[in-house]
Amino acid sequence: MSLFRQLRFHTTVNDLHMLPGGGIEVAFAGRSNAGKSSAINTLADHNRLAFVSKTPGRTQHINYFDFGQGRFLVDLPGYGYAQVPEPIRAHWEHLLGQYLATRPNLIGLVLLMDARHPLKPLDERMLDWFIPTGRPVHALLTKADKLTKQEQAKTLNAVRDKLAAWPQCTVQLFSSLKKTGIEEAENVVGGWFAAAQAEAEDNSGT
Repeated sequence: MSLFRQLRFHTTVNDLHMLPGGGIEVAFAGRSNAGKSSAINTLADHNRLAFVSKTPGRTQHINYFDFGQGRFLVDLPGYGYAQVPEPIRAHWEHLLGQYLATRPNLIGLVLLMDARHPLKPLDERMLDWFIPTGRPVHALLTKADKLTKQEQAKTLNAVRDKLAAWPQCTVQLFSSLKKTGIEEAENVVGGWFAAAQAEAEDNSGT
Protein backbone atom coordinates (compact mmCIF):
# COMPACT_ATOMS: atom_id res chain seq x y z
CA MET A 1 0.00 0.00 0.00
CA SER A 2 1.25 3.49 -0.84
CA LEU A 3 2.29 5.75 2.03
CA PHE A 4 -0.57 8.26 1.83
CA ARG A 5 -3.28 5.62 1.41
CA GLN A 6 -2.47 4.50 4.94
CA LEU A 7 -3.53 7.89 6.36
CA ARG A 8 -6.20 7.88 9.05
CA PHE A 9 -7.55 10.80 11.07
CA HIS A 10 -5.87 10.99 14.49
CA THR A 11 -6.84 14.12 16.42
CA THR A 12 -7.61 17.84 16.24
CA VAL A 13 -6.05 20.49 18.48
CA ASN A 14 -6.52 24.24 18.64
CA ASP A 15 -3.41 25.37 20.48
CA LEU A 16 0.26 24.40 20.61
CA HIS A 17 0.16 23.18 24.20
CA MET A 18 -2.28 20.46 23.08
CA LEU A 19 0.05 18.96 20.45
CA PRO A 20 0.60 15.22 20.87
CA GLY A 21 3.93 13.99 22.15
CA GLY A 22 6.08 11.36 20.49
CA GLY A 23 6.43 10.34 16.88
CA ILE A 24 7.68 12.27 13.88
CA GLU A 25 5.61 14.52 11.65
CA VAL A 26 5.48 16.29 8.31
CA ALA A 27 3.48 19.53 8.15
CA PHE A 28 1.32 20.68 5.25
CA ALA A 29 0.91 24.45 5.15
CA GLY A 30 -0.49 26.88 2.62
CA ARG A 31 -2.67 29.88 1.97
CA SER A 32 -6.36 29.36 2.57
CA ASN A 33 -7.09 29.09 -1.16
CA ALA A 34 -4.13 26.90 -2.12
CA GLY A 35 -6.12 23.67 -2.28
CA LYS A 36 -4.39 22.05 0.69
CA SER A 37 -7.28 19.83 1.82
CA SER A 38 -7.95 18.73 -1.75
CA ALA A 39 -4.28 17.81 -2.16
CA ILE A 40 -4.29 15.73 1.03
CA ASN A 41 -7.45 13.92 -0.09
CA THR A 42 -5.95 13.28 -3.53
CA LEU A 43 -2.71 11.93 -2.08
CA ALA A 44 -4.67 9.68 0.29
CA ASP A 45 -7.12 8.63 -2.45
CA HIS A 46 -9.91 9.52 -0.05
CA ASN A 47 -12.55 12.11 -0.93
CA ARG A 48 -13.37 13.20 2.60
CA LEU A 49 -10.30 12.57 4.76
CA ALA A 50 -9.44 16.28 5.02
CA PHE A 51 -12.31 18.75 5.22
CA VAL A 52 -12.74 20.80 2.06
CA SER A 53 -14.62 24.01 2.72
CA LYS A 54 -16.26 26.15 0.07
CA THR A 55 -15.25 29.10 2.24
CA PRO A 56 -11.44 29.44 2.39
CA GLY A 57 -10.10 30.10 5.87
CA ARG A 58 -12.87 28.18 7.61
CA THR A 59 -10.59 25.60 9.20
CA GLN A 60 -8.81 27.10 12.22
CA HIS A 61 -7.48 23.96 13.87
CA ILE A 62 -4.42 21.73 13.59
CA ASN A 63 -5.47 18.32 12.29
CA TYR A 64 -3.31 15.25 12.79
CA PHE A 65 -3.46 12.27 10.45
CA ASP A 66 -1.68 9.00 11.24
CA PHE A 67 0.47 7.07 8.73
CA GLY A 68 1.20 4.39 11.35
CA GLN A 69 4.55 3.51 12.91
CA GLY A 70 4.72 6.79 14.81
CA ARG A 71 4.48 8.94 11.66
CA PHE A 72 2.02 11.79 11.26
CA LEU A 73 0.83 14.35 8.72
CA VAL A 74 -0.02 17.67 10.35
CA ASP A 75 -2.57 19.76 8.45
CA LEU A 76 -1.96 23.34 9.59
CA PRO A 77 -4.63 26.07 9.37
CA GLY A 78 -4.70 27.94 6.10
CA TYR A 79 -3.30 31.44 6.34
CA GLY A 80 -3.83 34.78 4.67
CA TYR A 81 -7.57 34.72 3.96
CA ALA A 82 -8.84 38.29 4.12
CA GLN A 83 -12.29 37.54 5.56
CA VAL A 84 -10.92 35.85 8.67
CA PRO A 85 -11.10 38.41 11.50
CA GLU A 86 -7.75 40.08 12.09
CA PRO A 87 -7.31 38.90 15.70
CA ILE A 88 -7.87 35.28 14.64
CA ARG A 89 -5.56 35.60 11.66
CA ALA A 90 -2.82 37.21 13.75
CA HIS A 91 -3.23 34.55 16.47
CA TRP A 92 -2.86 31.66 14.05
CA GLU A 93 0.00 33.18 12.10
CA HIS A 94 1.87 33.65 15.39
CA LEU A 95 1.22 30.03 16.38
CA LEU A 96 2.23 28.76 12.95
CA GLY A 97 5.53 30.58 13.27
CA GLN A 98 6.13 29.09 16.72
CA TYR A 99 5.23 25.60 15.53
CA LEU A 100 7.44 25.72 12.42
CA ALA A 101 10.42 27.18 14.26
CA THR A 102 10.36 25.12 17.45
CA ARG A 103 8.45 21.83 17.05
CA PRO A 104 11.04 19.08 17.70
CA ASN A 105 8.92 16.31 16.13
CA LEU A 106 8.72 18.14 12.80
CA ILE A 107 11.01 16.67 10.13
CA GLY A 108 9.84 18.50 7.00
CA LEU A 109 7.43 21.05 5.55
CA VAL A 110 5.26 20.67 2.47
CA LEU A 111 4.36 24.21 1.40
CA LEU A 112 1.35 24.30 -0.91
CA MET A 113 0.97 27.26 -3.25
CA ASP A 114 -1.43 27.93 -6.10
CA ALA A 115 0.73 27.53 -9.21
CA ARG A 116 -0.82 30.71 -10.62
CA HIS A 117 0.25 32.77 -7.58
CA PRO A 118 3.33 31.22 -5.93
CA LEU A 119 5.61 32.72 -3.28
CA LYS A 120 3.32 35.41 -1.95
CA PRO A 121 4.64 37.37 1.06
CA LEU A 122 3.00 35.06 3.60
CA ASP A 123 4.46 32.01 1.85
CA GLU A 124 7.88 33.61 2.12
CA ARG A 125 7.23 34.29 5.80
CA MET A 126 6.57 30.57 6.33
CA LEU A 127 9.91 29.83 4.69
CA ASP A 128 11.62 32.45 6.83
CA TRP A 129 10.32 30.72 9.95
CA PHE A 130 11.18 27.19 8.87
CA ILE A 131 14.34 27.31 6.75
CA PRO A 132 16.62 28.22 9.72
CA THR A 133 15.78 24.82 11.25
CA GLY A 134 17.75 23.19 8.41
CA ARG A 135 14.96 20.71 7.75
CA PRO A 136 13.70 20.06 4.20
CA VAL A 137 10.94 21.95 2.40
CA HIS A 138 8.98 20.66 -0.58
CA ALA A 139 6.89 23.22 -2.47
CA LEU A 140 3.77 21.75 -4.03
CA LEU A 141 2.49 24.00 -6.83
CA THR A 142 -1.19 23.11 -6.80
CA LYS A 143 -3.88 23.65 -9.44
CA ALA A 144 -1.24 23.16 -12.15
CA ASP A 145 -4.04 22.11 -14.50
CA LYS A 146 -5.07 25.78 -14.64
CA LEU A 147 -1.86 26.56 -16.55
CA THR A 148 -0.72 25.60 -20.02
CA LYS A 149 2.27 23.28 -20.34
CA GLN A 150 4.43 26.28 -21.22
CA GLU A 151 3.17 28.24 -18.21
CA GLN A 152 3.76 25.23 -15.95
CA ALA A 153 7.37 24.94 -17.04
CA LYS A 154 7.94 28.68 -16.63
CA THR A 155 6.41 28.74 -13.15
CA LEU A 156 8.27 25.64 -12.01
CA ASN A 157 11.60 27.08 -13.15
CA ALA A 158 10.89 30.48 -11.57
CA VAL A 159 10.06 28.98 -8.17
CA ARG A 160 13.00 26.59 -8.39
CA ASP A 161 15.31 29.53 -9.10
CA LYS A 162 13.87 31.51 -6.20
CA LEU A 163 14.44 28.61 -3.79
CA ALA A 164 17.88 27.71 -5.15
CA ALA A 165 19.62 29.56 -2.31
CA TRP A 166 18.38 26.85 0.08
CA PRO A 167 19.55 23.36 -0.95
CA GLN A 168 17.00 21.70 1.34
CA CYS A 169 14.14 23.12 -0.78
CA THR A 170 12.56 21.21 -3.66
CA VAL A 171 9.52 21.97 -5.82
CA GLN A 172 7.06 20.20 -8.08
CA LEU A 173 3.80 20.70 -9.97
CA PHE A 174 0.61 19.11 -8.62
CA SER A 175 -3.02 18.84 -9.68
CA SER A 176 -5.79 17.36 -7.55
CA LEU A 177 -8.16 17.55 -10.51
CA LYS A 178 -5.89 15.67 -12.91
CA LYS A 179 -4.27 13.58 -10.15
CA THR A 180 -0.78 14.46 -11.34
CA GLY A 181 2.30 14.75 -9.14
CA ILE A 182 1.11 12.17 -6.59
CA GLU A 183 4.03 9.77 -6.93
CA GLU A 184 6.65 12.53 -6.77
CA ALA A 185 5.13 14.01 -3.60
CA GLU A 186 4.89 10.60 -1.98
CA ASN A 187 8.52 9.80 -2.81
CA VAL A 188 9.67 13.04 -1.19
CA VAL A 189 7.68 12.63 2.02
CA GLY A 190 8.46 8.92 2.22
CA GLY A 191 12.16 9.74 1.85
CA TRP A 192 11.96 12.18 4.76
CA PHE A 193 10.40 9.58 7.03
CA ALA A 194 12.92 6.91 5.99
CA ALA A 195 15.85 9.26 6.63
CA ALA A 196 14.48 10.35 10.03
CA GLN A 197 13.89 6.78 11.11
CA ALA A 198 17.36 5.72 9.96
CA GLU A 199 18.89 8.62 11.90
CA ALA A 200 16.95 7.64 15.01
CA GLU A 201 18.19 4.07 14.74
CA ASP A 202 21.79 5.26 14.33
CA ASN A 203 21.48 7.52 17.36
CA SER A 204 20.08 4.67 19.45
CA GLY A 205 22.96 2.43 18.46
CA THR A 206 20.74 -0.24 16.94
